[in-house]
Amino acid sequence: MITPDLILAFLTLTFLEIILGIDNIIFISILASRFPEADRKKLMRVGLFLAMFMRILLLMGINWLVQMQSSLFSFSWGWISSEVSIQSLILLAGGLFLLYKSTREIYEKVEDFSQSEPGMGPNKLTFSRALVQIVLIDIVFSFDSILTAVGMTNGVPYALPIMVAAVVVAILIMMLFAAPVSRYINAHPSLQILGLSFLLLIGFMLITEAAHLSHTTIFGSNIGVIPKGYLYFAIAFSLGVEMINMRFRKGNKA
Repeated sequence: MITPDLILAFLTLTFLEIILGIDNIIFISILASRFPEADRKKLMRVGLFLAMFMRILLLMGINWLVQMQSSLFSFSWGWISSEVSIQSLILLAGGLFLLYKSTREIYEKVEDFSQSEPGMGPNKLTFSRALVQIVLIDIVFSFDSILTAVGMTNGVPYALPIMVAAVVVAILIMMLFAAPVSRYINAHPSLQILGLSFLLLIGFMLITEAAHLSHTTIFGSNIGVIPKGYLYFAIAFSLGVEMINMRFRKGNKA
């Protein structure tokens, strides 16, 4: 039976999935910008569909997902100790990949390889390689998204159907707005650099979260987790400042 509490839980989860999917859209948009216009929409749709599939798959195997939080092995080298789990390894690998990918993309844009054909340049990117990168980062982002959703729906009846429905609706909404957002970002180089800087922040956050989940201590100090609210506030604030700068530059040109 549908109750106001279930509707509220569904709406809250849908909004949460959209917020947590912003990094997905940024990453896919950055990759799509390196392809001809005809391939961009296809890459974004396939990438977001894979993100939806990954989230639903993890929801169906939630017990397996919880088991991945248990310690796989531990080590202590005097100044550093940790209890490593599969989940922390995945988050660590995803964070390092984001740091590498964002730094590489920023380097290519700063060095101005824009004269090359889309998808070409010193770091040639094919459609299949782009999809592989999207799948890898989808797995990382899905872990964060699903574990947050499970924590929010703890004790809520029909939690699994609600989470699946919220994921599907959120991805469909993101598919609707992904192309306009991507076009706007690609039309403004400063927003591309800003988006890549956001991915650098998210990569650093994933690394610290991996260290936190594995109870890592360095020189006797525990590694804390960076609150996501701080991160998204920084992103929103930086975006707001850049929008004001864009209007200012446009006014000066006029």
